[in-house]
Amino acid sequence: MPELRAIPVPGIPEINPGDRIAPLILAALNQSNTALAAGDILVVTHKIVSKAEGALVALDSIQPSRWARGWAKRFHLDARVTQLALSQAQRVVRRKNGVIITETAHGLVCANSGVDVSNVDGGRNAVLLPRDPDASARRLHRELKASLGFAVPIIITDTFGRPWREGLTEVAIGVAGMKPFRDFRARRDAHGYHLRVTLEAVADELAGMAGLACGKLSGIPVCIIRGFEFETGRGSAREMIREAKRDLFR
Repeated sequence: MPELRAIPVPGIPEINPGDRIAPLILAALNQSNTALAAGDILVVTHKIVSKAEGALVALDSIQPSRWARGWAKRFHLDARVTQLALSQAQRVVRRKNGVIITETAHGLVCANSGVDVSNVDGGRNAVLLPRDPDASARRLHRELKASLGFAVPIIITDTFGRPWREGLTEVAIGVAGMKPFRDFRARRDAHGYHLRVTLEAVADELAGMAGLACGKLSGIPVCIIRGFEFETGRGSAREMIREAKRDLFR
């Protein structure tokens, strides 16, 4: 197996609405004497994408409903964040013990519709998920290819909890330039057993690798993954959302 490396990219400045991310990433790479190479993958946290796209909401502009105020008071939460999470949901999956699990317009099932206040600006604004993370990934993919002369796959990430396990992990919510899966179905293992259901979610695994390398409080939102043999193609993170008729937990 080839060696895999995760290389954090420091030097990305605070992102403001309207900023173009691709030139800022290239400038940070140049400043750190790091160069992207053919075969690399670039992993980007969604917050800098959301900020650049203006997906920010001033919390003082939110008028919580009576229900949101009651829920927040009961569990010592910010009623404005609760209201914003509900407004971003196309379906509330579960509400219990102060946790609201929703399905977003993207089809993602997560806590609070992905609305987040951490690592934004100290609590004045909340950041939303990008309107279309796959489209955001494709745009960054095109812009970097135009500057570099070769294509670098893009994975846009967010931090999710998991239904059966404690703790949070990074997941891919936007993908461009690579297939998000590695398909072992119809292949045989070392003992000759015929694999039937092994579809490896490599985009999520690479997101987690980048998250470990960059950390939560380092202020480094971009990471290079080097050495992974990905499959090129028109992949998307939306492919990773299990359709309702095959989901045993909806």
